Parts: sequence; C-alpha cells; structure tokens
Amino acid sequence: MTGDEPHVFIIEARFYEDIADDLARGAVAAIESVGGTYERAAVPGVFEIPAAIRFMIKSMELIGMRRRIDAYVALGCVIRGETSHFDIVCGESARGIGELALTYTLALGYGVLTCDDKEQAHARAAPDGRDKGGEAARAALHMLGLKRQLGYFPR
Repeated sequence: MTGDEPHVFIIEARFYEDIADDLARGAVAAIESVGGTYERAAVPGVFEIPAAIRFMIKSMELIGMRRRIDAYVALGCVIRGETSHFDIVCGESARGIGELALTYTLALGYGVLTCDDKEQAHARAAPDGRDKGGEAARAALHMLGLKRQLGYFPR
C-alpha cells in the first residue's frame, strides 16, 4: 500500500436485501480492484441514506481520530408500486444525497435503482449484469481522483 488507496463508505438500503447484496458485491469488487478499503453501513430504505451519510460526516467532525472517508457510495432500490410513494421516496432521497455531495464536496457515487419491477432491479444490480453497484463505486472513485487532481486535499 502506498497511502493513496481510497477509503470508501458504502451505505446500503436493505429494503430489498437480495438486490442490496448484488449492488454491494459490485461496489466492493470495484473498490478492491484499485486497492481501496471500505466501511459498510445499512439503513432500512433509500429515504434514510442521506441521514446516514450525514451521520458519518458529523462523526468525523466530532471524533478527530476516525479514519477519513475519501468517497461515498449510496446503494439501494425503489420499485414502483401503486401509489405516489415511489416518486416521493426517489425524489427526496436523490435530492438529499445530491445536496450532501454539493454542501460537503463529497466524492459520491449514486447507485440507487429506480425500477418498475424486481426483474429490472435484478438485471441492473447483478455484478455479472449491468453492475450498477460497481458503476456507482467507480463513479465515486473517479470523483475522488478529480478532487485530488484539482488539489482539493492531499493524497
């Protein structure tokens, strides 16, 4: 290890556990492929993801000895139902996650699936399929590289 290896916080919404497991497998593989390390935390659903990210940010502010998180990966799935709950949950979680990324200048990968049914979700989550968990982790790592390139913080 050279000290440049990223340390990533993966926050996973566990409402659809099988889909969450696939998303996490893809994210972990992408992080490990660059020699990175990670911490994982679970929340009940995607609506809770922004709060969990903020909890981590606040814990780093309060506990100076905590290992710095270099990048964040938000993972989860919302499947359309018969009510407008889908739209509210999707919109508010995306807004909250985006707001955190902008407010705290986070390198963040967004891996929250918004699907019509479980079949679509499985196809997108599977590491040997669309691998959206891996894609989200690679996006976070790319944004971390950009932060470093622009001198936002030292390696």
